[in-house]
Amino acid sequence: MTLLFKPGQLIFSTMNSNFKQLYLGLIAVALLTVSIGFSGCVDDSFSTNPNDKLAFSKDTLAFDTVFTTIGSATSKVMIYNRNNSALKISHIALAGGRNSAFKINVDGSLNANGQFDNIEIRAKDSMFVFVQITVDPQNSNSPVFIKDSITFQTNGVIQHVKLQAYGQNIVPLKNKLFKDDTTLTADLPYVVTGNLVIDTAKTLTLNPGCRIYFHNNANLIVYGTLKANGTAANPILLRGDRLDEIKFATSFPYNNVAGQWGGVYLLWNQAKHVLHHVNMNSGYVGLYFSNNDRNTIPNLEISDCRISNFLLYGLVVQNGNVQVSNSEISNTSSYTVYLNGGKHTFLQSTIVNYFDNSKVEPTDRYQEKKPAVMIMNLNRVAPMETVFKNCIISGDLDNEFTLASRSLDQYPGIFDHCYIRKTDSLKLAQFTNIRWYNSKDTLIFKSNHYDFEKKINFNFMPDSISPVRGKADLTVASQFPLDLNGNNRLVGNKPDLGAYQWQPIKK
Repeated sequence: MTLLFKPGQLIFSTMNSNFKQLYLGLIAVALLTVSIGFSGCVDDSFSTNPNDKLAFSKDTLAFDTVFTTIGSATSKVMIYNRNNSALKISHIALAGGRNSAFKINVDGSLNANGQFDNIEIRAKDSMFVFVQITVDPQNSNSPVFIKDSITFQTNGVIQHVKLQAYGQNIVPLKNKLFKDDTTLTADLPYVVTGNLVIDTAKTLTLNPGCRIYFHNNANLIVYGTLKANGTAANPILLRGDRLDEIKFATSFPYNNVAGQWGGVYLLWNQAKHVLHHVNMNSGYVGLYFSNNDRNTIPNLEISDCRISNFLLYGLVVQNGNVQVSNSEISNTSSYTVYLNGGKHTFLQSTIVNYFDNSKVEPTDRYQEKKPAVMIMNLNRVAPMETVFKNCIISGDLDNEFTLASRSLDQYPGIFDHCYIRKTDSLKLAQFTNIRWYNSKDTLIFKSNHYDFEKKINFNFMPDSISPVRGKADLTVASQFPLDLNGNNRLVGNKPDLGAYQWQPIKK
């Protein structure tokens, strides 16, 4: 049955005229009583007592380094009136006034001069002050300290919240095409928006200490050759340009969130790319080394690099020769390393996948994780040959290694002195001195997760009782006497597998 009117209307329509008048009168009295009751609960009088002060969520608001001309993300300060009476804040202002690098928004209001008068805040109430900063270019390559303060005057009492930031000059690269050989130095950081493109047969050289920050969806697309020659003391950095933190249950650096930028695409079939001491993280794809020509094979050399935390892949190789040594490739929602066509050599490296963005990303995004290593030899690709020595292949799946080939026993590969997380071991001649995973292997690394409370990131150095301790082939390890952290892995002639040598805890 469908009602065409409300139940209250039905009752009202059946009343005679006298009852209707009484009914309406009672409603009026009730509404008046409620109104008086509400008004009696709130003290609208403003205190003039100088002892009734404001309180703030913090006395100093500090920003991370802010790139010149780009501006910061918005941060905030909460103002609290914890007194029993309302307060009228007679004046709120930036000490630096119109010329301040900071801008403030008070309870939803803007003012070009950064000044606000007669702001009311009720008893036991609060309001927001939002703060941003934009830094003008400086005549300095080093970060410049910038400070100001927000002044609050209430009943003759002046209170302050300090504002602090470091401003850093940059070299902006917006949809930039390098048509000639180009070198990027360590003098200033580079900030890429759109795509940074290297023309065919041209070389981009990155000097030691070069820092490139990529904006959302920005990519490095190389139709020529990439030469990134960092050093242990001055590594090269490729990362997103968000220097602030996500605020949820606890603060979390954007730099630890995958998908902050695009990736590096190496697309010339005659290239000889080199990456030494390069740290890159938190984009969509790490290195996408792709070639459609099965007859002309490019080369990629990766040594002493960290390629970590990508929303899709860490390293993709299609019809290319690659050698990876003394490096970490880790944590992706899809394959961490995908190999399809070409000769691939991995020595003394750690390839692991403990990817988990669930605390900072929607839980239905990229849920289906893939194995850390996929070797695909099914399609019509360049002849393949794969070598893994002194490596770790692990993660939180039961099987972190897949070799897909029409004839497994004939696959041209050598897998020797490795730790591989795979519950069903491969009984093939290509696999020698392999430590296969078993359920007792619970302490492989120092830390295989991100500790949100302590803000301790993944640490893939072996644990003191790790099954990878002392299992490396000494001949191979001797080619890389220092691990990725610069520690001597040849002490006692018992090198560990992977990119890191166990070290005792320093007291």
